Amino acid sequence: MTLAVCTMVLGTTSGAGKSWLTTALCRHYARQGLKVAPFKAQNMSNNARVVAGGEIGSAQYFQALAARAVPEVRMNPLLLKPERDTHSQVVLLGQVSAELTGMDWRSRSAKVWPVVAESLDALRAENDVVVIEGAGSPAEINLSSSDIVNMRVARHADARCLLVTDIDRGGAFAHLYGTWALLPEADRALLRGFVLNKFRGNAALLSPGPEQLQALTGVPTVATLPMWWRHGLPEEDGVFDDRSQATGVVTRTVAIVAYPRISNLDEFQHLKNMPGVRLVWARSPAALAGVDTIILPGSKHTSSDLAWLRQQGLDAAICQHEAQGGAVLGICGGLQMLGEALIDTHGIDGNAPGLGLLPLVTQFELAKTVQHKQAVFASDTAGSWAALAGVAVAGYEIHHGQTQQHAAMARAGDVARAVLPDGLGWQNAAGNVLGLYLHGLLEGPAVLRALFGATVPTLDTVFDGLADFAEAHFSAGFLASLVHRS
Repeated sequence: MTLAVCTMVLGTTSGAGKSWLTTALCRHYARQGLKVAPFKAQNMSNNARVVAGGEIGSAQYFQALAARAVPEVRMNPLLLKPERDTHSQVVLLGQVSAELTGMDWRSRSAKVWPVVAESLDALRAENDVVVIEGAGSPAEINLSSSDIVNMRVARHADARCLLVTDIDRGGAFAHLYGTWALLPEADRALLRGFVLNKFRGNAALLSPGPEQLQALTGVPTVATLPMWWRHGLPEEDGVFDDRSQATGVVTRTVAIVAYPRISNLDEFQHLKNMPGVRLVWARSPAALAGVDTIILPGSKHTSSDLAWLRQQGLDAAICQHEAQGGAVLGICGGLQMLGEALIDTHGIDGNAPGLGLLPLVTQFELAKTVQHKQAVFASDTAGSWAALAGVAVAGYEIHHGQTQQHAAMARAGDVARAVLPDGLGWQNAAGNVLGLYLHGLLEGPAVLRALFGATVPTLDTVFDGLADFAEAHFSAGFLASLVHRS
Protein backbone atom coordinates (compact mmCIF):
# COMPACT_ATOMS: atom_id res chain seq x y z
CA MET A 1 0.00 0.00 0.00
CA THR A 2 1.30 3.45 -0.93
CA LEU A 3 1.21 5.84 2.00
CA ALA A 4 0.69 9.57 1.66
CA VAL A 5 3.67 11.87 1.42
CA CYS A 6 3.84 14.01 4.56
CA THR A 7 4.96 17.60 4.72
CA MET A 8 5.19 19.28 8.09
CA VAL A 9 5.13 22.92 9.21
CA LEU A 10 7.22 23.54 12.32
CA GLY A 11 7.75 26.88 14.06
CA THR A 12 10.49 28.52 16.05
CA THR A 13 7.83 29.77 18.49
CA SER A 14 4.11 29.73 19.05
CA GLY A 15 2.47 32.32 16.80
CA ALA A 16 5.14 32.04 14.11
CA GLY A 17 2.53 31.23 11.44
CA LYS A 18 2.27 27.44 11.47
CA SER A 19 -1.53 27.22 11.40
CA TRP A 20 -2.21 29.58 8.51
CA LEU A 21 0.68 28.19 6.44
CA THR A 22 -0.59 24.64 7.00
CA THR A 23 -4.03 25.82 5.85
CA ALA A 24 -2.53 27.44 2.75
CA LEU A 25 -0.62 24.26 1.86
CA CYS A 26 -3.77 22.16 2.33
CA ARG A 27 -5.59 24.27 -0.26
CA HIS A 28 -2.56 24.47 -2.57
CA TYR A 29 -2.15 20.70 -2.80
CA ALA A 30 -5.90 20.14 -3.07
CA ARG A 31 -5.89 22.48 -6.08
CA GLN A 32 -3.31 20.21 -7.70
CA GLY A 33 -5.91 17.42 -7.72
CA LEU A 34 -4.37 15.57 -4.77
CA LYS A 35 -6.36 14.03 -1.93
CA VAL A 36 -5.19 15.94 1.13
CA ALA A 37 -5.74 15.73 4.89
CA PRO A 38 -4.39 17.92 7.73
CA PHE A 39 -2.99 16.53 10.96
CA LYS A 40 -1.93 17.91 14.31
CA ALA A 41 -1.19 15.31 16.95
CA GLN A 42 -1.86 17.56 19.92
CA ASN A 43 -3.44 20.99 19.98
CA MET A 44 -3.80 23.22 23.02
CA SER A 45 -6.67 25.60 22.38
CA ASN A 46 -10.09 26.56 23.64
CA ASN A 47 -11.21 27.12 20.05
CA ALA A 48 -12.94 23.89 19.04
CA ARG A 49 -15.40 22.71 16.41
CA VAL A 50 -17.88 19.85 16.35
CA VAL A 51 -17.15 17.03 13.88
CA ALA A 52 -18.26 13.43 13.54
CA GLY A 53 -17.17 11.71 16.73
CA GLY A 54 -16.80 14.80 18.92
CA GLU A 55 -14.64 17.91 18.82
CA ILE A 56 -11.29 18.96 17.37
CA GLY A 57 -9.26 22.16 17.37
CA SER A 58 -10.69 24.87 15.13
CA ALA A 59 -7.41 25.16 13.21
CA GLN A 60 -7.63 21.55 12.03
CA TYR A 61 -11.31 22.01 11.20
CA PHE A 62 -10.49 24.91 8.88
CA GLN A 63 -7.46 23.08 7.47
CA ALA A 64 -9.71 20.16 6.55
CA LEU A 65 -12.12 22.48 4.76
CA ALA A 66 -9.17 24.05 2.94
CA ALA A 67 -8.08 20.55 1.89
CA ARG A 68 -11.63 19.91 0.63
CA ALA A 69 -11.85 17.07 3.14
CA VAL A 70 -14.47 16.22 5.74
CA PRO A 71 -13.16 17.26 9.19
CA GLU A 72 -12.81 14.32 11.59
CA VAL A 73 -11.31 13.47 14.96
CA ARG A 74 -8.26 11.64 13.58
CA MET A 75 -6.99 14.97 12.21
CA ASN A 76 -6.47 16.20 15.79
CA PRO A 77 -6.47 13.12 18.04
CA LEU A 78 -5.51 15.00 21.20
CA LEU A 79 -7.02 18.37 22.18
CA LEU A 80 -6.05 20.13 25.41
CA LYS A 81 -8.54 22.79 26.55
CA PRO A 82 -6.99 25.00 29.27
CA GLU A 83 -9.24 25.67 32.26
CA ARG A 84 -6.58 27.13 34.55
CA ASP A 85 -2.91 28.00 34.16
CA THR A 86 -1.92 24.53 35.38
CA HIS A 87 -4.87 22.40 34.28
CA SER A 88 -6.46 21.41 30.98
CA GLN A 89 -9.39 19.25 30.01
CA VAL A 90 -8.11 16.45 27.75
CA VAL A 91 -10.11 15.41 24.69
CA LEU A 92 -8.99 12.18 23.00
CA LEU A 93 -10.42 11.36 19.58
CA GLY A 94 -13.17 13.90 20.13
CA GLN A 95 -14.28 12.82 23.61
CA VAL A 96 -13.40 14.13 27.06
CA SER A 97 -11.16 11.66 28.93
CA ALA A 98 -11.34 11.95 32.72
CA GLU A 99 -8.44 9.50 33.03
CA LEU A 100 -6.09 11.52 30.82
CA THR A 101 -7.24 14.81 32.34
CA GLY A 102 -6.04 13.56 35.73
CA MET A 103 -2.64 12.36 34.50
CA ASP A 104 0.64 14.27 34.49
CA TRP A 105 2.04 15.46 31.14
CA ARG A 106 4.72 12.82 30.59
CA SER A 107 2.57 9.88 31.64
CA ARG A 108 -0.20 11.12 29.38
CA SER A 109 2.13 11.40 26.39
CA ALA A 110 3.26 7.79 26.71
CA LYS A 111 -0.33 6.60 26.89
CA VAL A 112 -1.66 8.54 23.90
CA TRP A 113 1.23 8.07 21.45
CA PRO A 114 -0.22 4.80 20.03
CA VAL A 115 -3.48 6.65 19.28
CA VAL A 116 -1.56 9.50 17.63
CA ALA A 117 0.47 7.11 15.46
CA GLU A 118 -2.58 5.05 14.51
CA SER A 119 -4.53 8.17 13.51
CA LEU A 120 -1.70 9.47 11.36
CA ASP A 121 -1.11 6.09 9.73
CA ALA A 122 -4.80 5.79 8.89
CA LEU A 123 -4.85 9.22 7.26
CA ARG A 124 -1.70 8.37 5.29
CA ALA A 125 -3.35 5.19 4.01
CA GLU A 126 -6.36 7.14 2.71
CA ASN A 127 -4.73 10.21 1.17
CA ASP A 128 -2.05 11.37 -1.27
CA VAL A 129 -0.67 14.11 0.98
CA VAL A 130 -0.93 14.76 4.71
CA VAL A 131 0.01 18.28 5.80
CA ILE A 132 1.12 18.15 9.44
CA GLU A 133 1.28 21.06 11.84
CA GLY A 134 3.69 21.06 14.76
CA ALA A 135 3.18 22.84 18.08
CA GLY A 136 5.24 25.53 19.75
CA SER A 137 8.86 24.77 18.90
CA PRO A 138 10.46 21.40 18.01
CA ALA A 139 13.51 22.38 20.05
CA GLU A 140 11.90 22.44 23.51
CA ILE A 141 14.65 20.23 24.91
CA ASN A 142 12.94 19.95 28.30
CA LEU A 143 9.97 18.26 26.59
CA SER A 144 11.79 16.14 24.00
CA SER A 145 11.51 12.93 26.00
CA SER A 146 7.70 13.18 26.00
CA ASP A 147 7.27 14.75 22.55
CA ILE A 148 4.24 13.48 20.62
CA VAL A 149 3.57 16.46 18.37
CA ASN A 150 6.81 17.63 16.75
CA MET A 151 9.89 15.61 15.77
CA ARG A 152 8.55 12.26 16.95
CA VAL A 153 5.69 12.74 14.50
CA ALA A 154 8.09 13.95 11.81
CA ARG A 155 10.28 10.88 12.20
CA HIS A 156 7.29 8.53 12.26
CA ALA A 157 5.99 10.00 8.99
CA ASP A 158 9.41 10.70 7.42
CA ALA A 159 7.99 14.19 6.90
CA ARG A 160 9.53 16.85 4.69
CA CYS A 161 9.67 19.74 7.17
CA LEU A 162 9.52 23.52 6.91
CA LEU A 163 10.62 25.71 9.81
CA VAL A 164 8.78 29.04 9.94
CA THR A 165 9.71 32.05 12.06
CA ASP A 166 8.08 35.41 12.80
CA ILE A 167 10.63 37.94 11.57
CA ASP A 168 8.48 40.80 12.87
CA ARG A 169 9.46 39.81 16.42
CA GLY A 170 13.16 40.30 15.69
CA GLY A 171 15.92 37.75 16.07
CA ALA A 172 14.57 35.55 13.26
CA PHE A 173 17.92 34.23 12.06
CA ALA A 174 18.96 33.41 15.62
CA HIS A 175 15.62 31.63 16.16
CA LEU A 176 16.11 29.54 13.04
CA TYR A 177 19.75 28.72 13.73
CA GLY A 178 19.15 28.02 17.42
CA THR A 179 16.26 25.68 16.66
CA TRP A 180 18.34 23.84 14.05
CA ALA A 181 21.32 23.63 16.41
CA LEU A 182 19.29 22.07 19.23
CA LEU A 183 17.86 19.34 17.03
CA PRO A 184 19.61 15.95 16.79
CA GLU A 185 21.39 15.34 13.49
CA ALA A 186 18.73 12.88 12.30
CA ASP A 187 16.01 15.48 12.86
CA ARG A 188 17.97 18.24 11.12
CA ALA A 189 18.05 16.04 8.04
CA LEU A 190 14.25 16.30 7.82
CA LEU A 191 14.34 20.10 7.38
CA ARG A 192 13.81 21.09 3.74
CA GLY A 193 13.53 24.84 4.12
CA PHE A 194 13.30 27.92 6.33
CA VAL A 195 10.39 30.36 5.97
CA LEU A 196 10.53 34.00 7.08
CA ASN A 197 7.00 35.14 7.94
CA LYS A 198 5.51 38.61 8.59
CA PHE A 199 8.27 40.54 6.84
CA ARG A 200 7.89 44.28 6.32
CA GLY A 201 9.91 46.19 3.75
CA ASN A 202 12.35 45.36 0.97
CA ALA A 203 13.31 41.66 0.93
CA ALA A 204 16.63 42.56 -0.74
CA LEU A 205 17.72 43.97 2.63
CA LEU A 206 17.73 40.47 4.12
CA SER A 207 20.89 39.51 2.23
CA PRO A 208 23.36 38.12 3.18
CA GLY A 209 21.42 36.65 6.11
CA PRO A 210 19.73 33.75 4.28
CA GLU A 211 22.94 32.87 2.46
CA GLN A 212 24.99 32.82 5.67
CA LEU A 213 22.29 30.78 7.41
CA GLN A 214 22.37 28.20 4.62
CA ALA A 215 26.16 28.04 4.82
CA LEU A 216 25.89 27.27 8.54
CA THR A 217 23.03 24.76 8.35
CA GLY A 218 22.75 23.52 4.78
CA VAL A 219 19.07 24.53 4.83
CA PRO A 220 17.85 27.10 2.26
CA THR A 221 15.40 29.91 2.98
CA VAL A 222 12.59 28.99 0.58
CA ALA A 223 10.09 31.80 1.21
CA THR A 224 9.87 35.31 2.58
CA LEU A 225 6.22 36.04 3.33
CA PRO A 226 5.17 39.69 3.67
CA MET A 227 3.14 40.93 6.62
CA TRP A 228 -0.55 40.27 5.91
CA TRP A 229 -3.06 41.38 8.55
CA ARG A 230 -6.39 40.80 6.83
CA HIS A 231 -6.10 37.35 5.26
CA GLY A 232 -9.49 36.40 6.73
CA LEU A 233 -8.53 33.17 8.51
CA PRO A 234 -9.35 33.08 12.23
CA GLU A 235 -6.30 33.05 14.47
CA GLU A 236 -5.83 29.79 16.36
CA ASP A 237 -5.08 31.07 19.85
CA GLY A 238 -5.87 34.06 22.00
CA VAL A 239 -7.58 37.26 20.94
CA PHE A 240 -7.00 37.85 17.22
CA ASP A 241 -5.29 41.20 17.67
CA ASP A 242 -6.05 44.71 18.87
CA ARG A 243 -5.54 46.26 15.44
CA SER A 244 -9.10 45.66 14.22
CA GLN A 245 -9.93 48.50 11.83
CA ALA A 246 -13.39 49.22 10.47
CA THR A 247 -13.81 49.33 6.70
CA GLY A 248 -15.50 52.54 5.63
CA VAL A 249 -17.53 54.81 7.89
CA VAL A 250 -18.12 53.32 11.33
CA THR A 251 -21.84 52.77 11.90
CA ARG A 252 -21.65 50.33 14.81
CA THR A 253 -19.18 49.49 17.55
CA VAL A 254 -19.17 45.94 18.93
CA ALA A 255 -17.25 45.07 22.09
CA ILE A 256 -16.27 41.49 22.89
CA VAL A 257 -15.37 40.94 26.54
CA ALA A 258 -11.93 39.29 26.47
CA TYR A 259 -11.81 37.31 29.70
CA PRO A 260 -8.86 34.98 30.43
CA ARG A 261 -10.57 31.69 29.51
CA ILE A 262 -12.29 32.99 26.39
CA SER A 263 -13.20 30.17 24.01
CA ASN A 264 -14.45 29.68 20.45
CA LEU A 265 -13.52 33.24 19.58
CA ASP A 266 -12.84 32.19 15.98
CA GLU A 267 -16.58 32.52 15.37
CA PHE A 268 -16.18 36.31 15.51
CA GLN A 269 -13.72 36.55 12.62
CA HIS A 270 -16.41 37.93 10.30
CA LEU A 271 -16.98 40.90 12.61
CA LYS A 272 -13.38 41.84 12.02
CA ASN A 273 -14.05 42.13 8.29
CA MET A 274 -17.58 43.56 8.40
CA PRO A 275 -17.93 46.95 6.65
CA GLY A 276 -18.83 49.75 9.03
CA VAL A 277 -18.17 47.71 12.19
CA ARG A 278 -15.50 48.69 14.70
CA LEU A 279 -14.50 45.72 16.86
CA VAL A 280 -13.25 46.32 20.41
CA TRP A 281 -11.70 43.75 22.77
CA ALA A 282 -12.83 44.84 26.21
CA ARG A 283 -10.75 44.18 29.30
CA SER A 284 -11.84 47.22 31.30
CA PRO A 285 -15.04 49.25 31.80
CA ALA A 286 -13.56 52.12 29.81
CA ALA A 287 -13.49 49.92 26.70
CA LEU A 288 -17.29 49.57 26.89
CA ALA A 289 -18.00 53.29 26.88
CA GLY A 290 -20.17 54.28 23.94
CA VAL A 291 -20.37 50.85 22.30
CA ASP A 292 -23.57 49.68 20.63
CA THR A 293 -23.37 45.95 21.37
CA ILE A 294 -21.58 43.95 24.06
CA ILE A 295 -20.80 40.28 23.41
CA LEU A 296 -20.02 37.84 26.20
CA PRO A 297 -18.31 35.00 24.31
CA GLY A 298 -17.76 31.39 25.27
CA SER A 299 -15.66 30.51 28.30
CA LYS A 300 -13.80 27.34 29.19
CA HIS A 301 -14.30 28.12 32.86
CA THR A 302 -17.37 30.28 33.35
CA SER A 303 -17.18 30.83 37.11
CA SER A 304 -13.52 31.91 36.95
CA ASP A 305 -14.20 34.32 34.11
CA LEU A 306 -17.20 35.71 35.98
CA ALA A 307 -14.96 36.35 38.98
CA TRP A 308 -12.40 38.08 36.73
CA LEU A 309 -15.16 40.14 35.13
CA ARG A 310 -16.27 41.37 38.56
CA GLN A 311 -12.68 42.12 39.63
CA GLN A 312 -12.33 44.42 36.63
CA GLY A 313 -15.64 46.17 37.31
CA LEU A 314 -16.98 44.96 33.99
CA ASP A 315 -20.10 43.49 35.58
CA ALA A 316 -21.39 46.93 36.57
CA ALA A 317 -20.49 48.37 33.16
CA ILE A 318 -22.36 45.58 31.35
CA CYS A 319 -25.42 45.98 33.56
CA GLN A 320 -25.39 49.75 33.09
CA HIS A 321 -25.19 49.29 29.30
CA GLU A 322 -28.18 46.94 29.44
CA ALA A 323 -30.18 49.27 31.72
CA GLN A 324 -29.73 52.05 29.16
CA GLY A 325 -31.19 49.80 26.45
CA GLY A 326 -27.89 48.69 24.93
CA ALA A 327 -27.76 45.36 23.12
CA VAL A 328 -26.11 42.39 24.87
CA LEU A 329 -25.36 38.98 23.38
CA GLY A 330 -24.14 36.02 25.43
CA ILE A 331 -22.95 32.82 23.74
CA CYS A 332 -22.54 29.52 25.64
CA GLY A 333 -20.48 30.52 28.70
CA GLY A 334 -21.62 34.09 28.05
CA LEU A 335 -25.25 32.93 28.18
CA GLN A 336 -24.55 31.19 31.50
CA MET A 337 -23.10 34.44 32.89
CA LEU A 338 -26.23 36.37 31.91
CA GLY A 339 -28.41 34.20 34.15
CA GLU A 340 -29.07 34.30 37.88
CA ALA A 341 -26.77 31.53 39.06
CA LEU A 342 -24.31 28.76 38.21
CA ILE A 343 -24.84 25.53 40.16
CA ASP A 344 -22.10 22.91 40.15
CA THR A 345 -22.54 19.75 42.22
CA HIS A 346 -19.94 17.74 40.28
CA GLY A 347 -16.88 19.99 40.57
CA ILE A 348 -16.82 20.75 36.83
CA ASP A 349 -16.79 24.54 36.77
CA GLY A 350 -17.83 26.09 40.07
CA ASN A 351 -20.76 27.81 41.73
CA ALA A 352 -21.32 31.52 41.22
CA PRO A 353 -24.00 34.19 41.06
CA GLY A 354 -24.69 35.39 37.52
CA LEU A 355 -25.19 38.90 36.20
CA GLY A 356 -28.94 38.62 36.55
CA LEU A 357 -29.83 39.92 33.10
CA LEU A 358 -31.85 36.81 32.18
CA PRO A 359 -34.11 34.84 34.58
CA LEU A 360 -32.23 31.60 33.98
CA VAL A 361 -30.19 29.17 36.03
CA THR A 362 -27.41 26.86 34.82
CA GLN A 363 -26.52 23.50 36.32
CA PHE A 364 -23.29 21.77 35.24
CA GLU A 365 -23.59 18.10 34.32
CA LEU A 366 -20.95 15.41 33.86
CA ALA A 367 -22.14 14.67 30.32
CA LYS A 368 -20.94 17.15 27.71
CA THR A 369 -23.25 18.32 24.93
CA VAL A 370 -21.30 18.26 21.64
CA GLN A 371 -23.48 18.49 18.54
CA HIS A 372 -24.41 20.39 15.40
CA LYS A 373 -27.69 22.24 15.46
CA GLN A 374 -30.02 23.98 13.02
CA ALA A 375 -32.94 26.16 14.03
CA VAL A 376 -35.08 29.16 13.10
CA PHE A 377 -35.47 32.25 15.26
CA ALA A 378 -38.97 32.75 16.60
CA SER A 379 -41.22 35.18 14.78
CA ASP A 380 -41.60 37.21 17.99
CA THR A 381 -37.84 37.79 18.39
CA ALA A 382 -37.93 41.45 19.38
CA GLY A 383 -36.08 44.57 20.39
CA SER A 384 -32.41 44.91 19.53
CA TRP A 385 -32.52 41.50 17.88
CA ALA A 386 -35.80 41.81 15.95
CA ALA A 387 -33.96 41.54 12.63
CA LEU A 388 -33.34 37.86 13.43
CA ALA A 389 -37.06 36.99 13.53
CA GLY A 390 -37.67 34.06 11.17
CA VAL A 391 -33.97 33.75 10.20
CA ALA A 392 -32.63 30.20 9.86
CA VAL A 393 -29.34 29.54 11.65
CA ALA A 394 -26.87 26.67 11.85
CA GLY A 395 -24.07 26.11 14.32
CA TYR A 396 -22.80 23.87 17.06
CA GLU A 397 -22.99 23.30 20.81
CA ILE A 398 -20.11 22.46 23.16
CA HIS A 399 -21.04 22.76 26.86
CA HIS A 400 -21.37 20.97 30.19
CA GLY A 401 -23.95 23.42 31.54
CA GLN A 402 -27.68 22.88 31.15
CA THR A 403 -29.73 26.07 31.37
CA GLN A 404 -33.41 26.56 32.10
CA GLN A 405 -35.90 29.08 33.45
CA HIS A 406 -35.39 30.08 37.08
CA ALA A 407 -38.42 28.39 38.63
CA ALA A 408 -39.13 30.91 41.39
CA MET A 409 -38.71 33.89 39.06
CA ALA A 410 -40.97 32.25 36.49
CA ARG A 411 -43.66 31.78 39.11
CA ALA A 412 -43.38 35.47 39.91
CA GLY A 413 -43.91 36.30 36.24
CA ASP A 414 -40.29 36.98 35.23
CA VAL A 415 -39.93 34.62 32.28
CA ALA A 416 -37.31 34.64 29.54
CA ARG A 417 -38.73 34.41 26.03
CA ALA A 418 -37.53 31.30 24.17
CA VAL A 419 -36.44 32.54 20.73
CA LEU A 420 -34.76 29.28 19.64
CA PRO A 421 -36.08 25.77 20.40
CA ASP A 422 -34.58 23.09 22.67
CA GLY A 423 -33.05 25.56 25.10
CA LEU A 424 -30.82 27.13 22.43
CA GLY A 425 -31.75 30.74 22.97
CA TRP A 426 -33.63 33.24 25.16
CA GLN A 427 -34.42 36.96 25.27
CA ASN A 428 -35.32 39.22 28.16
CA ALA A 429 -38.66 41.01 28.25
CA ALA A 430 -37.19 44.28 26.97
CA GLY A 431 -35.63 42.48 24.01
CA ASN A 432 -32.13 43.93 24.27
CA VAL A 433 -30.50 40.85 25.85
CA LEU A 434 -30.05 37.66 23.84
CA GLY A 435 -28.48 34.49 25.23
CA LEU A 436 -27.60 31.49 23.05
CA TYR A 437 -26.00 28.10 23.36
CA LEU A 438 -25.53 28.09 19.58
CA HIS A 439 -21.98 28.87 18.46
CA GLY A 440 -21.56 30.14 14.91
CA LEU A 441 -24.41 32.66 14.83
CA LEU A 442 -22.20 35.40 13.40
CA GLU A 443 -20.77 33.15 10.70
CA GLY A 444 -24.07 32.68 8.82
CA PRO A 445 -24.61 34.88 5.73
CA ALA A 446 -28.34 35.27 6.49
CA VAL A 447 -27.59 36.49 10.04
CA LEU A 448 -24.89 38.88 8.85
CA ARG A 449 -27.25 40.37 6.26
CA ALA A 450 -30.03 40.68 8.85
CA LEU A 451 -27.88 42.35 11.50
CA PHE A 452 -25.38 44.32 9.43
CA GLY A 453 -26.81 44.50 5.92
CA ALA A 454 -23.66 42.96 4.46
CA THR A 455 -21.73 39.74 4.07
CA VAL A 456 -18.03 38.90 3.91
CA PRO A 457 -15.93 36.65 1.67
CA THR A 458 -16.67 32.95 1.88
CA LEU A 459 -14.20 30.55 3.49
CA ASP A 460 -13.43 29.10 0.07
CA THR A 461 -12.38 32.56 -1.09
CA VAL A 462 -10.18 32.92 2.00
CA PHE A 463 -8.54 29.52 1.44
CA ASP A 464 -7.84 30.29 -2.20
CA GLY A 465 -6.33 33.61 -1.18
CA LEU A 466 -4.00 31.87 1.26
CA ALA A 467 -2.89 29.39 -1.41
CA ASP A 468 -2.35 32.18 -3.94
CA PHE A 469 -0.22 34.05 -1.40
CA ALA A 470 1.95 31.02 -0.65
CA GLU A 471 2.38 30.15 -4.33
CA ALA A 472 3.48 33.71 -5.08
CA HIS A 473 6.19 33.83 -2.42
CA PHE A 474 7.76 30.35 -2.28
CA SER A 475 10.72 29.59 -4.53
CA ALA A 476 9.58 28.41 -7.94
CA GLY A 477 8.89 24.67 -7.98
CA PHE A 478 9.59 24.20 -4.27
CA LEU A 479 6.06 23.29 -3.18
CA ALA A 480 5.84 20.65 -5.89
CA SER A 481 9.23 19.22 -4.91
CA LEU A 482 8.09 19.00 -1.29
CA VAL A 483 5.58 16.26 -2.11
CA HIS A 484 7.37 14.65 -5.08
CA ARG A 485 7.95 10.93 -4.60
CA SER A 486 11.67 10.39 -5.12
